[in-house]
Amino acid sequence: MRNQYDKQFKEDAVKYYYEHKDLVLAKCVEKLGTSKTAFTTWVKAASETGEVVTRGTGNYASEEAKELARVKRELRDTQDALEILKKAIGILGN
Repeated sequence: MRNQYDKQFKEDAVKYYYEHKDLVLAKCVEKLGTSKTAFTTWVKAASETGEVVTRGTGNYASEEAKELARVKRELRDTQDALEILKKAIGILGN
């Protein structure tokens, strides 16, 4: 399962990495319990812009986009359930 880290955790993790240069990246990742990909993204963003950029929960640009994705997911699940029921009626009806 994918973890979601808040901005403070990310900033602290990058700070820890810079304060412990004697540790290789893999050891930092292991100690912090994050993925290597996510951690390197945070370090790269911090070195380029001076801060760790977060977009909130998920990768949505706004709350509206997040809600739209939720509704689309719900619609898809409902349509899948309807198709299953149609097939079940067809099988059981014979």
